[in-house]
Amino acid sequence: MQTIREKATLRGYASLSEEELLTLLLEDNAIAQALLAECGSLREIAKLPASRLRMAAGLGSKRAEKIQLATEFGRRVSSSNGAIEEHITSSDDVVRVMRPLLKELKYEECWAIYLTNSNRIVEHCRISQGGVQATVVDQKLIVKRALELLSPRIIIVHNHPSGSATPSQADMEITAKIKSATALFDIQLLDHIIISETESYSFKSNGKL
Repeated sequence: MQTIREKATLRGYASLSEEELLTLLLEDNAIAQALLAECGSLREIAKLPASRLRMAAGLGSKRAEKIQLATEFGRRVSSSNGAIEEHITSSDDVVRVMRPLLKELKYEECWAIYLTNSNRIVEHCRISQGGVQATVVDQKLIVKRALELLSPRIIIVHNHPSGSATPSQADMEITAKIKSATALFDIQLLDHIIISETESYSFKSNGKL
């Protein structure tokens, strides 16, 4: 461990191997080796959902949390490289912002983008995290945050780990529920966009909103 720290000090963290980086993060070389042997790479480790990660190589909840924090940090830095688009002008802008956050996940996440009347982004945040085929979305929480931010417009985004961006019946139903809930407070649901690793689907562009 000390040798790895000395190497990092002298040459920088970029000089470390994946095993060395993981060893420093977890403070345990044996577990780092076992985790890499089981998953193959840091990239594959980062894709694991929380429940699977805790069980991998006997990692446990505390070490799994460290990896999740590091992964989320990296995802946010990556998505803000060049930063969030200040204004949204099309579904392509949304896909460009959100794909780095969502495209490689093995489980579904749903995000909301809150906008001003001129479509300037006020905030984007995760609303829910779910399983491989679905995530539970509470429209009340979406509306609550919009009211807190005084945001009159919202775009909903979620991913499909399956690779197909085609909306399911559940996607159709939750979109209708969110639209009805936001309309009660004069908040406009501009779009619901589904993102997969290579595809995207806009409810608005396809006449579903």
